[in-house]
Amino acid sequence: MIVRYGVIGSGMMGQEHIRNLALLEGAKVTAIADQNADMRAQAGALLEPQAQVFADYKQLVASGACDALVVATPNDLHHAMMLDLLESPLPILCEKPLCTTVSECRDVVAKAEGRAAPVWVAMEYRYMDPVQRLLEEVGAGRIGQPRMVAIREHRFPFLDKVAAWNRFNASTGGTLVEKCCHFWDLMRLILQSNPRRVYASARQDVNHKGEAYDGRAPDILDNAFVTLDFENGARAMLDLCMFAEGSRWQEVVSVTGDLARIDAKVPGPARFSANGHQHAAELEISERASKTVTRETITGDPRILAAGDHFGSTFYQHERFLRLIQTGVGKPEVDLKDGLWSVLIGQAAEQSARSGQAVELGDLK
Repeated sequence: MIVRYGVIGSGMMGQEHIRNLALLEGAKVTAIADQNADMRAQAGALLEPQAQVFADYKQLVASGACDALVVATPNDLHHAMMLDLLESPLPILCEKPLCTTVSECRDVVAKAEGRAAPVWVAMEYRYMDPVQRLLEEVGAGRIGQPRMVAIREHRFPFLDKVAAWNRFNASTGGTLVEKCCHFWDLMRLILQSNPRRVYASARQDVNHKGEAYDGRAPDILDNAFVTLDFENGARAMLDLCMFAEGSRWQEVVSVTGDLARIDAKVPGPARFSANGHQHAAELEISERASKTVTRETITGDPRILAAGDHFGSTFYQHERFLRLIQTGVGKPEVDLKDGLWSVLIGQAAEQSARSGQAVELGDLK
């Protein structure tokens, strides 16, 4: 069974989805839609000649050329677009964040109630090889009961996007929504619990300081410390810096239990490394009782790594989404309520960063 995909939004992430779908047996991108002619041309060069290209996503849906949809447009377009697309009977994979605000996410969740076709929220970081290995070990009880999660992301600034939409909180939901929804999702998944309180200290200190777009200065945060208290008593912390080009590890995900600590260390994309090569990832487990450390090198599939910037995770995410479509068995691994939760936490962190006060999530639900 060949599943025909329509990709809505053909910028950086849309093109990454197209490249990864091309690697999957049983998947074919048969149509794209984008308002921007330059992006349509770039994405069109990745498609087979018979694929259809539209300026309006509604024309793509009406064409009948697709069996499934991928939404990869700027964040602030997701709300209205998803409300439209949910009227169709097609499976949908929507890029993170689901929407830019909690209220918009709630609209989408309500609209999808009772819908037969699956809706999957794209949280690529779950599917990075080293993170998958970490999840396997935690799930198998290797570290005992997880008590603390610490995630560090030290990386390059936001990339240039069409009309600089990712420079403004109004378009992105804020850095702690746009960038960090991945991490809130991972924390909930690892701890199997929901947070009850969030405290953030964050600022815009370095990036985009001298820039202006149509008279507007960028207002997104570029660094933050965020702590979360979870309902099950566990705690988590995010250390984010977006002016740390050249860091050996772009992400380090650490989980500490009563028996051991496990660290998944993920390098940045090859195109941002000093020598242009993709470094291997590592998994490290430190045992309390024996005081031993075991290390595992994770190289990844070069063909899959070359198809995107997320250490192969977009491919593996699509592999699972495709299986769900083809078999009709199971449900999305990242559903709309997961998408809502990640925005809820991010919005609370943005609020806390502005006010200097901890935010109780019960006040926002």
